[in-house]
Amino acid sequence: MDVTPDIGAQALASARRTLLLETEGVQALQGALDGPLGHRLVEALSLIRDAGGRVIVTGMGKSGHVGRKIAATLASTGTPAYFVHPAEASHGDLGMIQACDVVLALSWSGEAPELSDIVAYTRRFGVKLLAITSRPGSALGSAADVPLILPAVPEACPNGLAPTTSTTMQMVMGDVIAVALLSLKGFSAQDFRQFHPGGKLGSQLHKTRDLMHGGASLPVVPQDAMLSQAIVEMTSKRLGVTAVLDGQGRLAGVITDGDVRAAMEAGFVDRPVEAVMTRNPRCIEPDVLAQTALATMNEARITSLFVAEGTRLLGVLHVHDLLRAGVA
Repeated sequence: MDVTPDIGAQALASARRTLLLETEGVQALQGALDGPLGHRLVEALSLIRDAGGRVIVTGMGKSGHVGRKIAATLASTGTPAYFVHPAEASHGDLGMIQACDVVLALSWSGEAPELSDIVAYTRRFGVKLLAITSRPGSALGSAADVPLILPAVPEACPNGLAPTTSTTMQMVMGDVIAVALLSLKGFSAQDFRQFHPGGKLGSQLHKTRDLMHGGASLPVVPQDAMLSQAIVEMTSKRLGVTAVLDGQGRLAGVITDGDVRAAMEAGFVDRPVEAVMTRNPRCIEPDVLAQTALATMNEARITSLFVAEGTRLLGVLHVHDLLRAGVA
């Protein structure tokens, strides 16, 4: 569809204004961490960490949509959490909330009437309540055990009505909480993989041991073998490479298809693999992320890496394995 110059200029001006205002909102949030918001954030993190239960996130309207994302981020980074809709809470879902849980309620104004029942429930049964709001004196801000008061900034909406800058700041605050808890718990890439087995992210969290060729599929020849044996081993395993092991079963070298071509071009159809092999081939440990293995291959401009634990050869990883797994 054609866009007239006037419309294009207007659209770009609007886009730049939106980005500017939302960026200023995040910057204001960053500055607020140097004041009371920072102290209350530490309180909130300590409360969640020590509670022993789950984080129950709630909110209405756009704050509710943001709350769903915050709950999902918390859960995926090692903090058990789920979203409870405030209207459904009033019709039985309050029973999902236990005394050891922490409720995190979102409302920019702090006056969403739909939150009244869930707030009252937390006060009645001693459930800890955190609030993300912009008004400390609001119903929500006053009721919360730890109110996280965000700076009041203009919405990017030119009418000042549609939640835009405010929801961005709420989302960022949720990420701040989730990532801080992740760091405090020492949540590792291996932990991350437990909750992200699928998709591109799951692929990047594979370890080399998950993708390597080991056992009977690992091409190996002894150091006293002849080149013809190495060629047979390479072609039968179809990886274009074979490991050369010394008398103690340690990796002594590697024969690649390039080594074979060079030997044949030099007129040596058959000679000891020791005279042809490349010594000290690159290796990687089995618990290294496959993404790191790919970076090593790219840096060294090679297509295969041996996987070893100390001096013990475990397998070989080919770049095609990484491609099939979706790592590359």
